[in-house]
Amino acid sequence: MGAGAVARVRLPPQEPPKRRARVVPGRGRFSVSIYQLKPRFQALLRPAVRRLAELGVTANQVTLLACAVSVALGLWLYLERPDAAWLALLPLWLLLRMALNAVDGMLAREHGQQSRLGAYLNELTDVVSDAALYLPLAAYAPFDAFWVGLLVLLAALSEMAGVLALTQGASRRYDGPMGKSDRAFVVGALALALALAAPLPAWVGWAVPAMAALTGLTVLRRVAGGLEQAGRPAGGE
Repeated sequence: MGAGAVARVRLPPQEPPKRRARVVPGRGRFSVSIYQLKPRFQALLRPAVRRLAELGVTANQVTLLACAVSVALGLWLYLERPDAAWLALLPLWLLLRMALNAVDGMLAREHGQQSRLGAYLNELTDVVSDAALYLPLAAYAPFDAFWVGLLVLLAALSEMAGVLALTQGASRRYDGPMGKSDRAFVVGALALALALAAPLPAWVGWAVPAMAALTGLTVLRRVAGGLEQAGRPAGGE
C-alpha cells in the first residue's frame, strides 16, 4: 500500500435482527382452525352489514333469528326424521348461520351496538344452536346417539372453557383443533353425505367419536391456554 492509502476492510454482512412472532390467544402454531379464516369472511360481508345497520337491524335481532331457525330446523329433522335427502338443509343452514354469526358481531363492534345482553345472547344461543343442529345425526345410521350426545356436551364445555378465560384476566380463547366452525364443517359434511348417499357404511359412524375426542382436546387446550395467558406479566408476550 502506498503512503496515505487507507486500508478498506470488508466486514461480513450482518443478518437483520429476528422479529419474535406475535402470539395471538388461541391461534398458536399447533392450533389450526377454520376460525382463522374469519377476517376474510368478514371483509366479504362488510358491505351487507353496513346496509343492515342503515335499515335499523340490530345485532341482537340477528342473534335471536339465527338461534330460532337453528332450533326449529334441528328439532324438525330429529323428531320427524324425514327422508335423508332433507339433511341437505343442514349444511346450507350451517353456512348461512356462520355468516349470521359474523354479521351480528360486526353490527355490535362496528356500529355501536355492543351491550351486556348481547354478550350473554351471543354465547348462550351458540351453545343452544349447536346442540339442536348436531342432534339430527343421532336419528340416522350409522351414527350412535350416545356419541352425538357426548359431542353436544363437550361442545358446550369447549365454549364454556373459552369464556371462562375472561374471569382469569385472559382473553376469550378460541383454541382448536375442534372449535365451533370446525364442528360445523364436519357436521355439515356428514349431513350432506347422508343426503346424497344414505345409507353410509358403518365405518363413517366413527367420525362422531373422533369429533368428540378432538373437542375434548379443545377443552383442555383452552383451559391450558387461558391459565398460561393469565399467568403472564401484563404486556408480556
